[in-house]
Amino acid sequence: MPKIIGKSLHEHRQMTRHKLFTALSTLMSERGFDSVTLADIATAAGVGRTAVYNHFPDKEALLLGFITHETEQYAQTLERALAEVDDPVEQLRTYIRQQAQLTRVFHLAPGPDLRTVLSRTTQARLREHAEIVESILKRILRAGIAEGEFPEQDIEPTVQLVNACLSGRLIPDDPAARERAIRATEAFVLRAVGARVPVAG
Repeated sequence: MPKIIGKSLHEHRQMTRHKLFTALSTLMSERGFDSVTLADIATAAGVGRTAVYNHFPDKEALLLGFITHETEQYAQTLERALAEVDDPVEQLRTYIRQQAQLTRVFHLAPGPDLRTVLSRTTQARLREHAEIVESILKRILRAGIAEGEFPEQDIEPTVQLVNACLSGRLIPDDPAARERAIRATEAFVLRAVGARVPVAG
């Protein structure tokens, strides 16, 4: 029987999943999802191959578990940040800055685009997770329109365009360059949605 880590079986399972997620994230950032095997993930996580199958039947299920976990954590962090802001324009700035904090593995992992290597079922599930964050942006935009901060506009394509802009950016590591890039992104997105406020350079 494998050694139990943690104080209970539940904690053991949670810790093992965390190790698998960390290993997957690291390997994806190094060489892309398509080049990683479950054996690679098990080795990097320091667990047996059987332990992986106890949690996930295949690599795509592991990816979905990882993205579900990360999306839920991110959505909670985003909601906490937004709870302290009332103005829709400042909420949009907060949304942009939070998006800039997302790990690059989601946007810029090496290898083919995930959509080209995943099954249609998994792609649909990934889309569901994207909608969790999109719903928050929709809420911000609707509030801004209702309060007269943003002009009337078609919310659905606006959300897609804003997120495409944010997810496609390479935010530098250098603090000064990073802040400059984020400010430029803020200004661009605020202009794009027609924010009725002066946009700082």
